[in-house]
Amino acid sequence: MCTCMTFKTKDVYFGRNLDLESNFGEKVIVTPRNYEFILKNNEKMKTKYAMIGMGTIIEGYPLYADSGNEKGLCMAGLYFPGNAVYFDEKENVINIASFELIPWCLGNFSSIAELRNVLEKINITNQPIQKNIPVVDLHWMISDEKECIVLEQTNNGLQIYDNPYGVLTNNPPFGYHDININNYMNISAKFPTNTFSREIPLKPYGQGMGMIGLPGDATPVSRFVRTVFYKFNSITDEDEESSISQFFHILDAVSMIKGSVITKENHYDMTTYSSCMNASKGVYYFKTYYNNQINVVSLNEKNKNEDTLQIYELPKRQHIQYLN
Repeated sequence: MCTCMTFKTKDVYFGRNLDLESNFGEKVIVTPRNYEFILKNNEKMKTKYAMIGMGTIIEGYPLYADSGNEKGLCMAGLYFPGNAVYFDEKENVINIASFELIPWCLGNFSSIAELRNVLEKINITNQPIQKNIPVVDLHWMISDEKECIVLEQTNNGLQIYDNPYGVLTNNPPFGYHDININNYMNISAKFPTNTFSREIPLKPYGQGMGMIGLPGDATPVSRFVRTVFYKFNSITDEDEESSISQFFHILDAVSMIKGSVITKENHYDMTTYSSCMNASKGVYYFKTYYNNQINVVSLNEKNKNEDTLQIYELPKRQHIQYLN
């Protein structure tokens, strides 16, 4: 359960809520230029571009949940259970394991225009990073300063969707979200007028009544609609603090409060972290469920050119500023 979004003011921003029942050892990770990956197809890949994002590390391998590179190309993987299909390796294609997809895309390409020429040639394989670690069903959102796409591999093969909303959640497949949002074209942020009947003098009794019908539950379909509505009705100044503040406010509107969503295993889904990357400048902001303070790590010339991964631990405790 997750929500991903792009947002543009003066700069371009990309980020997400990650909704899970527990943390997965996530950290902010910077992968430098020329960092070597040994892919499951036995090829060696050295990153052309540095990247920064949230993930975990297994045997020196950064498993990114979301990330952006120094050129402003950003990507996130979101849970896509029951619909994602990964195949065995095939001949005459580029075989990339699902967990390799983010570093492969961001390490090699600077834009979606450049990436599009290659995406149709890839086969996302079912190889795990380790035998005892299950492969996670995912689909991906990729964006840069000009466009946004969604990548889904199902029984029908790999689909590449243009995403004019710059939003992605989870099931159903993206094509459903693209159609379903038409059901909400009557929703408005404006103070409503009575269109029910000219003969009945109906009047709004409170603010926000133009939004009646906007879904408020935590399902992926509802979170998709709600995020698109808040994003495209958002009014904010263009400076950095205003932009990131507004970005997090939108994500907060679709976040999961612990206890409000109980899984069939009787666990509690919650928004373990929210992120917002200034993709134009390589600055990664984040906050966690237990620490609402906005923290930041930047891509800079030093960490872009290190020999090893740079790892930044997440604050575990709430930061409260006492004024007296």
